[in-house]
Amino acid sequence: MTTRTYSGLFVPEGTSDGPLAAHIERLFFDMGCTVSLSRPPFERLPRVDRDVASRVRAGLELVDGPVDVIVVHRDADNAGQHARRQEIESAVRSLGATADLVPVIPVRMTEAWLLLDEAAIRHVAGNPRGRARLHLPRPHEVESRADPKSILRACLLAASEESGRRRDAVARRFNEHRRQLLERLDPNGPVIRLDSWCSLVADIDAVVKRWSR
Repeated sequence: MTTRTYSGLFVPEGTSDGPLAAHIERLFFDMGCTVSLSRPPFERLPRVDRDVASRVRAGLELVDGPVDVIVVHRDADNAGQHARRQEIESAVRSLGATADLVPVIPVRMTEAWLLLDEAAIRHVAGNPRGRARLHLPRPHEVESRADPKSILRACLLAASEESGRRRDAVARRFNEHRRQLLERLDPNGPVIRLDSWCSLVADIDAVVKRWSR
């Protein structure tokens, strides 16, 4: 493993996607590189447009200097993985950035990556020993589901096995539960069966190989 620590910028799609940065650092580490990703507080800025170029530009200004790698997270949504990749690559090129680039493009949404760990869902729902059926998609199905966010909401409610006001309280905590699931995501767990995760790993591997040369 190289003793150098590489600098990086992490640009998430939303404020609740921050935990992804730690998983990406772990993937780099497992491949023999230490990367420290800066996580700029975009939410504290007066206004940053939602397009990729604006967010990357703002991030680079906040970290005040060049970095070795830029990591951009953007859900594929209905546009598709290929279109999102082109969007990210074009945006970063337009800024004249010389850093390596790692796109993070869940298909169709980040929530799809969170639907593979039944035990984690039951745990964050506060009912780890529950037995209610969650009707989770199978790994080969999850990336083709139209609205994984809605599926995750329903699964968390089912896992809680609550009713009435307590069920409503669980529903209101969805963003918190989602963040907890993202923090608990196992980079070497069931997610490795998904094409979008494999693409992320392949991109990181390509960067590490370039650095090693």
